[in-house]
Amino acid sequence: MSEIALQDMAASLKGRDFLGLVDYSPEEIRYLIDLAIELKRKQKAGEGYQPLKGKTLGMIFEKSSTRTRVSFEVGMYQLGGHALFLSKNDLQIGRGETILDTAQTMSRYLDGIMIRTYAHRTVIDLARGATVPVINGLTDRSHPCQALADYQTVLEKKGRLAGLKIAYIGDGNNMVHSLMMGAAKLGLHMAVASPEGYDPDPEVAQNSRENAAKTGGSLLLTRDPKEAIEGADVVYTDVWASMGFEEEQKEREIAFANYQVNEELVRHAKPDFLFMHCLPAHRGEEVSEGVIDGPNSIIFDQAENRLHAQKAVMAALMG
Repeated sequence: MSEIALQDMAASLKGRDFLGLVDYSPEEIRYLIDLAIELKRKQKAGEGYQPLKGKTLGMIFEKSSTRTRVSFEVGMYQLGGHALFLSKNDLQIGRGETILDTAQTMSRYLDGIMIRTYAHRTVIDLARGATVPVINGLTDRSHPCQALADYQTVLEKKGRLAGLKIAYIGDGNNMVHSLMMGAAKLGLHMAVASPEGYDPDPEVAQNSRENAAKTGGSLLLTRDPKEAIEGADVVYTDVWASMGFEEEQKEREIAFANYQVNEELVRHAKPDFLFMHCLPAHRGEEVSEGVIDGPNSIIFDQAENRLHAQKAVMAALMG
């Protein structure tokens, strides 16, 4: 992009919400990824960069987290701002105050709001009521911050995104929804293997296919993990029972018994494949120890890039 185009892009992002990758153009997503890489370089080089000096982010957590809380809190500090941790027990929404009233009140105090919650409707309503940027830290429908960090990581490791194949093996959950949309927007070929009854949301799949048709990407949904992983540049999985589905653990173990990412399965991927997992992981369940701790695994590079990708989002929206 030219300097003028970059300035226009920065101006267009200021004040926006980050609820899902579906709301962002391929150029905007790539801008955020490139910004994340630049902010990572600055941090590693010890170059101070504090565009959010004096600004405050409210962090609402209805779901607990390791990576989300630490990366947002540290990210705001590094950008010169301050982050407030707010559990549902700290707020009146835990006692029945509407999300719209909460949004309008918090907008009077804060420069941005991040929320990690269950129902995606909660994030939409929060953004509708807020007058400051709202960032989706995770819902039961999407996990856009993780996907942004993931594609940053793939770009760093492979040097490109368009044309690569990413295979996802497992539950058609919020994580795969964001990965599918990111792949479609960025021109990757994505294959998803899930057992019957655990497919990705059909609406998200259709939207991803429509976007992929514009960028040269593609989406394959299959029951066969070998078909999905054949020739893959990136192999991705997630826990079989995400937070909120723990009571289904036993039945999911049966349903996903043939969907473990292990040494036998990854032989069908390219030799230099990257293994990715959004963490936390259950070794010996959705992935074997030999794969997740093996030479192709980049799970902790992913985890680190949550910090840099989210700093890019906060700097772009709140700066």
